[in-house]
Amino acid sequence: MYAKITGTGSYLPAKVLYNADLEKMVDTSDEWIVTRSGIRQRHIAAEGELTSDLAFEACLRALESAGVAAEEIDLIVVATTTPDQIFPSVATILQNRLGAFGGVAFDIQAVCAGFVYAVATAEKFIRSGSSKKALVVGADTFSRIIDWTDRTTCVLFGDGAGAVVLEASETPGILSSQLKADGRHKHLLEVPGQASSGQINGHPFVRMDGQGVFKFAVKSLGEMADQVLREQDLTAADLKWLIPHQANIRILEATAKKLGLPMSQVVTTVDRHGNTSAASIPLAMDEAARDGRLQAGDLVMLEGIGGGFAWGAVLLRW
Repeated sequence: MYAKITGTGSYLPAKVLYNADLEKMVDTSDEWIVTRSGIRQRHIAAEGELTSDLAFEACLRALESAGVAAEEIDLIVVATTTPDQIFPSVATILQNRLGAFGGVAFDIQAVCAGFVYAVATAEKFIRSGSSKKALVVGADTFSRIIDWTDRTTCVLFGDGAGAVVLEASETPGILSSQLKADGRHKHLLEVPGQASSGQINGHPFVRMDGQGVFKFAVKSLGEMADQVLREQDLTAADLKWLIPHQANIRILEATAKKLGLPMSQVVTTVDRHGNTSAASIPLAMDEAARDGRLQAGDLVMLEGIGGGFAWGAVLLRW
């Protein structure tokens, strides 16, 4: 028994924040942002628009794409760093809104690697026979944990949600996955704050060592891609598409170069979405599925790395 993606969906908030808008907020320029990140615009959640709101819209579209009713879903896994509240989980909030009762629902927190972690986890539920039809979601309102006076971070991130329906199948879907983490590097990308006794302690916004993240990401993602391919006796030449976490264009280009892939085989949305954390891979996947780039039988690799560091890859047959 395999786990196969049968439907995709995504949602972006209506508000678009352009680089020209950021020029009025901090000491930056469109040229500086584009040169260093490839980002030209990003979407920002409206006041009162929650992570679960974005996730709900993405799930509706994924269910429609798969031709699956919400009542058939017996597993919901949501990857997010920005839940609506401390608890309950976004997954249980979604379960209630969708009317998908009776199954398992929980959140996963692996920041920008969250969607890969969530897919790998849901796949194991299906392979074990514990689940038949799962909703796997990546959703974040990262704008809520950004210091909009810090030009090194505020230009990078945006909000959004993506979802896939993962179903039990007798034909190959997900072929292999690898997940890793190394907490020794947590200081390179973190939000070192917490709520305690009604107060915020520490720093409640993203802090990042851009150069440190870049070096670790390129090395780790390249090694993991090779490992996942070797497990299936495949090479990068067999890949049709690489759908990576959309951190910035330089990481995408460096990762593709390590694999020997042309950028024409890398699905990129970072220029229009920015870094949407756990949402970036499913957002890019949905776009490629709906515009016809993803075709039945294509060999596709998903890769993501986030704070922790946590990183992972999933190899699948579309």
